[in-house]
Amino acid sequence: MSNTEKKGLGISAKSFIGAIVIIFALMCLTYTATFIIPGGEYARVVDANGTETIVTDSFKFVEGGVPFTKWLLSPFLVLGADGGGAIIAVIIFLLVIGGIFTALDKSGLMEYMLKKIVHKFGQNRYNLMSLVMLFFMSMGAFIGSFEECVPLVPIVVGLAVALGWDELTGLGMSLLAVGCGFASGVCNPFTVGVAQELAGLPMFSGIWFRLVSFVVLYGLLHFFVKHHALKIAKPIEQIEVHDDFVDNKKMDRALVTFASILGIGIIVVLSSVFITFLQDYTMIIVAFMFLIAGVTSVIISGMKGKEIFKNFGYGITTVLPAVSMILMASSIKYTLVEGKILDSLLHAAVGIAQTLPKEAVILFIYLIVLCLNFFISSGSAKAFLLMPLIVPLAQIFDISSQLSIVAFAFGDGFSNVLYPTNPVLLISLGMVGISYVKWLRWSLKIQIAILVVTSLLLLVGLGIGY
Repeated sequence: MSNTEKKGLGISAKSFIGAIVIIFALMCLTYTATFIIPGGEYARVVDANGTETIVTDSFKFVEGGVPFTKWLLSPFLVLGADGGGAIIAVIIFLLVIGGIFTALDKSGLMEYMLKKIVHKFGQNRYNLMSLVMLFFMSMGAFIGSFEECVPLVPIVVGLAVALGWDELTGLGMSLLAVGCGFASGVCNPFTVGVAQELAGLPMFSGIWFRLVSFVVLYGLLHFFVKHHALKIAKPIEQIEVHDDFVDNKKMDRALVTFASILGIGIIVVLSSVFITFLQDYTMIIVAFMFLIAGVTSVIISGMKGKEIFKNFGYGITTVLPAVSMILMASSIKYTLVEGKILDSLLHAAVGIAQTLPKEAVILFIYLIVLCLNFFISSGSAKAFLLMPLIVPLAQIFDISSQLSIVAFAFGDGFSNVLYPTNPVLLISLGMVGISYVKWLRWSLKIQIAILVVTSLLLLVGLGIGY
C-alpha cells in the first residue's frame, strides 16, 4: 500500500517547501509589477442579482500601487476582501477532508476498500482505469465539479499504487481527468452556463461541438495516462491481488454506508444543473456529506467516539500547511486588484487583440483567459470579468459568441491543473506527497498537447462557422 494510506493526508515537507518557494517568488513578481504597470480600472455595473460586470470602453488610468505592509499581510487580508468567503469555504473543505481521511485510514476502512477493489478488478486493471477517467471527466464536463472531487483523489491514487502503478498515474486518472472534463465544458454551469447567460445565448446551446471536444480530449488523456502506466507498471503476477481476501460484513456495511451518503451528496450536486441556487453551495454540500459519511462509517467499523475525535483533530493538523499555501496563492490576485493593475492588463490585452487577423483573434482570446486563470481560478468570476470584453471583441471580427465561449472554457479549465496558484492542485499534490516540480515535469507534455489540440479545435470551429 502507498504511503498516503498509511499516513493519512499529511502534506510532505518536500512538496510543501517547494510549493511555498514557488508561490512566494510569484508574490514578489506580482508586487514588483505594481511598480511597473500603471494603474487603471473599468467602470462596473451591478444587476438586480448583485452580479458585477465590466462596462466596455470605460477604461481609465488611475493611481495604483500597494503599500509594502499591505502586500506583506496580503495572505491574511485576502480573507476580508471580495471573494474571501470562497477562500474560507475552500479551507474548511480541506480541513474536513483531512480529518475524515485520517479517521478512515486509522479505522482500517481505506485498506480494506483498496484490497477489495484490487481483489475484484486486479486482472482487468486497465478497463478499470478507463472507467475511472471517464467518470472524473464526466464530473467536470457535465456538472462542473472540480473542487468537489478532491476527496476522491487520494482514494484513486491509493488504488493506482495498489494496482501496480504509481501516484502520478492516480493523479492522471483523477485530478488531470476532472480538469480535462471541466475545460471541455459540455454542460459546465460555472463556465459555459454563466458565459452563455452573459452573452445572451440559450443555456448549454451549441453543445455538439463541446461534446466533440470532450471525446477528443478523453482520447488524448487516455493515451497519455495509459502510456505512462504501461511504462512503470508492475507485472500483474507481482501485484497482491489478494486471492486470500475475505469479506468482512462489518466493514462492508461501513463502506456501503459511506458510499450511499456520499452518493446522495453527489446527486445533490448533479441536481444543481437544474436547481441553480444550489450552485453556490456545492462545495459546502460535499464537505458536509463527506463529514457525515466518514463519521458514520467509522462508527460502524468499530471506532469509538473519543478515538474518532482524536484522529479527526490529528488529520486537521496534517493538512494545515496547505492552508498557508492557499492563502499565499490567493494573495496574488489580491495584490493585482489592490494595485489596480488587473484592469490595466486586460485593457492592454484587448488593445493587442484588435490589431490581429481573424484567425489569431480567437487564439488570443484563448490566451487572455489562459493568462488570467493564473491569477483568478474561479471560472464564474472570470466569466463576469471577461465576457463583456470578449463577446464584443469577437463580434468585431465576425467570430460567433459560441466559439468565443468555447475558447473561454478551454482557457479556464486545463491550466487549473498546471498553475501553482490553484488551491485544488496544491491540496491534491500535497496530500499525496508529489512535489509541484515533479508534477510539472510529468504533466507538461500533455499540457502542451492539449494546448495544440484545443487551438486546432478552435480554428476548425472558426472554419466551419460554429
